[in-house]
Amino acid sequence: METHDIDRYDEPGTDGTRGEPGAHATPGAPALVTKDGLPAWLDPVVHAVETVEPLQLSRFLPPADGAGRQSAVLVLFGEGARGPELLLMERASSLRAHAGQPSFPGGALDPEDGDPQSDGPLRAALREAQEETGLDPGGVQIFGVLPRLYIPVSGFVVTPVLGWWREPTPVGVVDPAETARVFTVPVADLTDPAHRATTVHPSGHRGPAFLVESALVWGFTAGIIDRLLHFAGWELPWDREKQVPLDWRA
Repeated sequence: METHDIDRYDEPGTDGTRGEPGAHATPGAPALVTKDGLPAWLDPVVHAVETVEPLQLSRFLPPADGAGRQSAVLVLFGEGARGPELLLMERASSLRAHAGQPSFPGGALDPEDGDPQSDGPLRAALREAQEETGLDPGGVQIFGVLPRLYIPVSGFVVTPVLGWWREPTPVGVVDPAETARVFTVPVADLTDPAHRATTVHPSGHRGPAFLVESALVWGFTAGIIDRLLHFAGWELPWDREKQVPLDWRA
């Protein structure tokens, strides 16, 4: 079984103000997960989500005793001028943790998100995405959920929630104290071998990275993207010896 470490040095954001849940997370009603009406190009991603095993994503899995702070990220696929793309954001440079680091929208579950073992992570992913990027959750169709993963350095248990941007709405920075920018990355750029590299932390940890949109995408976010590209069959051969060093602040 192939294993891969989702980076230990990244964690979901926890800042931001509360927003109202969208149409797919109406208070008192379950958050919906459906594959109906998805574009055909998402079929390999759907298959990957349905078949991937936790240890194929990372050897860092949630503690058996239930410890860890529950959180979720939204892995949102849309379709832009250059075809399929992913929504990312860049954390503000003033933040204490992971300043300036690109990431998926996401953060810790709030009590109103509901049961962490049920649809709580789905609600949290949509809520955090709305708070951080201004997107309308009503235009997002959740079509899958990856296994929960663990980030030992921060104690976060992270649920990656996958969505299709069925009805795109304008996005941008909501709170400059939290987010520096919001941007999309074409999948074609993520699969381009020229944009791929391996990050090397002073601790010796190595992980996948993407040099796209004037940003270095690494850590947990890059690990999820790397595994999705691989198991969806979209990955192209790339030079794993091409290295990008990180410093101890990363």
